[in-house]
Amino acid sequence: MTCPEDEKAVLELQVRVEEDEIEKGLFVKLSEGLENGQESEQDKEEREEIGSSPFWFWVKLALLLVFLAALAVVGFKWIGPLIMDKELIPIIKWEIRTFTHPVCGLLVFASVAIFPTILLPSTPSMWIAGMTFGYGYGFLLIISAVAVGVSLPYFIGHLFRHKIQGWLERYPGQAVVLRAAGEGNWFHQFRAVTLIRVSPFPYILYNYCSVATRVKYGPYITGSLLGMVPEVFVAIYTGNLVKTLAEASSAEKHGLSVTQVILNILGFLVTVATTILITKYAKRQLETMRKEEEALLQ
Repeated sequence: MTCPEDEKAVLELQVRVEEDEIEKGLFVKLSEGLENGQESEQDKEEREEIGSSPFWFWVKLALLLVFLAALAVVGFKWIGPLIMDKELIPIIKWEIRTFTHPVCGLLVFASVAIFPTILLPSTPSMWIAGMTFGYGYGFLLIISAVAVGVSLPYFIGHLFRHKIQGWLERYPGQAVVLRAAGEGNWFHQFRAVTLIRVSPFPYILYNYCSVATRVKYGPYITGSLLGMVPEVFVAIYTGNLVKTLAEASSAEKHGLSVTQVILNILGFLVTVATTILITKYAKRQLETMRKEEEALLQ
């Protein structure tokens, strides 16, 4: 016969074994859940790395260029001549009859220099400069007007610095890079301003926001002029392309030859690809600056 004490010991032993099994089961399930979660996170990171890999970027860029090439062919063959005959050719002829080259240059300079101050786009004026003056004189005219156009808001913005700083405080995430542009030495500010100008950040808004970030005028003006070069070149190229198409669609011309069409399409694609690559590089560098600035603030 077993004594009550032995039965009690057996029962306690069974309870302990059952508790150990339950704990082990819970631990196994929990560990499996954590492993599955880690695997899902790893899979997500791997998918993100694959999506952002250089190979897939070039594939997407190639597909975009093919699509743009198809649009360019359609535009050159059907849409372009219709728009030229109805809209652009009459405007160009009116401009030639109404304004001399000096007057047209003065109007272009004034619009590019003043429009950003009153928050109006000046890109159409850059197109006119490209159509009228070409790459050489057109670039000199636009870049000199841009120097005035970015300087006026910089000095006027000092009157509203506190209001602009309050506006930036409402959007701390977007303002991190802008604030970083006002820190560091001369070269750091110059580099940051150049990248901001090349990036898709609104050109007109930064003219005033720069004042609130305490960036100095020297790196601000030099970085702005360098960063605006791609946009100025694209605007001049667009103006020249419009002029070429308008001349080809006029009654005096018999259209573009096959070689001219191919060269214009290739030039258009190279311009678009270069702009995309420069913009992507600027965005990547600004993202690096943003992370560095957030790390310093923590």
